[in-house]
Amino acid sequence: MTLLSTEELIRYSRHFNLDQVGVEGQERLKNGSALLIGAGGLGSPLALYLAAAGVGRLGIVDFDVVDRTNLQRQILHGSAGVGKPKLESARARLRDMNPYIDLELHPVRLTSENALDLIAAYDVVADGADNFPTRYLVNDACVLTGKPLVSGSIQGFEGQLSVFNYRGGPCYRCLFPSPPPPGSVPSCAEGGVLGILPGVIGCLQATEVLKLLLEIGEPAAGRLLLYDALSLDFNQLRMERDPQCALCGDNPIITSLVDYEDFCGSGQTDNDPVVEIQPQELVGMLDKVLLVDVREAYERLICKIEPSLHVPLHRLADHPWPESGDRTMVTYCKTGIRSADAARRLHAQGFNDVRSLAGGMMAWIDRIDPRQEKY
Repeated sequence: MTLLSTEELIRYSRHFNLDQVGVEGQERLKNGSALLIGAGGLGSPLALYLAAAGVGRLGIVDFDVVDRTNLQRQILHGSAGVGKPKLESARARLRDMNPYIDLELHPVRLTSENALDLIAAYDVVADGADNFPTRYLVNDACVLTGKPLVSGSIQGFEGQLSVFNYRGGPCYRCLFPSPPPPGSVPSCAEGGVLGILPGVIGCLQATEVLKLLLEIGEPAAGRLLLYDALSLDFNQLRMERDPQCALCGDNPIITSLVDYEDFCGSGQTDNDPVVEIQPQELVGMLDKVLLVDVREAYERLICKIEPSLHVPLHRLADHPWPESGDRTMVTYCKTGIRSADAARRLHAQGFNDVRSLAGGMMAWIDRIDPRQEKY
């Protein structure tokens, strides 16, 4: 007696001709579960293909809302969903995709307080996060709960994929022992990405999830797949579990979860020469400061603060700066990451009174000028 209904037998019939799947494998998928971290670029193809494949219990963690800038790559969502929670449009699309699976939607931010409980409830975890704090949190929680992790990441035209914590294989920390220094990587909101790229990596992640649930093939454990969309190159690097790994090594010293939220911040430290200025403070100083927009030209077409001088970050070193007299120089970008970097560079060039607009253009719109468009 099969666990599958007549409708499901019809729906999944193309799987039954595959010796590695068949009816028994489809029943295994129906009894299986996967937790997706994020309903964004990677989470969209992950959710769609795992739902279509018949993974019986599909959980998604996401607390964000749909933004117009998401629509270039996050195919779970459409124009009608802008401004609404991503899980709302995800629910509607996935219910239409496959009404025979159980959807478990978790509209929360993943933290050290809830990660263990959420992850422990599923067979496999697929990480579609776009930031380092979440990647390390998910990896640590998977190791501590003994769950395999299908990890994907994208940036620009390049993507990476691997399976961590699988049958004694390496974890994410074996490859990257600790998060990068604050401010050393692009902001979560500022990194560019080719819209099709998450489709490629997300589909590969979905494939690995199915292989793990079906226990077929050779999962990408111990291998890091590198994809370059511009050259259409797929390369693989072999890696092994690090016996000295602080998390999964022979003598682990990480035994509980830690939040790494600071790694998506501006990267300021006590010794940082950069001084931030708040939008409310800048309002009363616009006629007294030299305001420098370090974004790209297309960004100024969407929104800007006037009066301001436009000098993209990559042109700071060779720009013929005007005499500023005693004026303070204030740099700004989209969210404050590039402007902090610009302020450091200008300080190194000999400009002593340089400040960075905290939160950048997005904070300015939120607090000072909501009539302008965000992106």
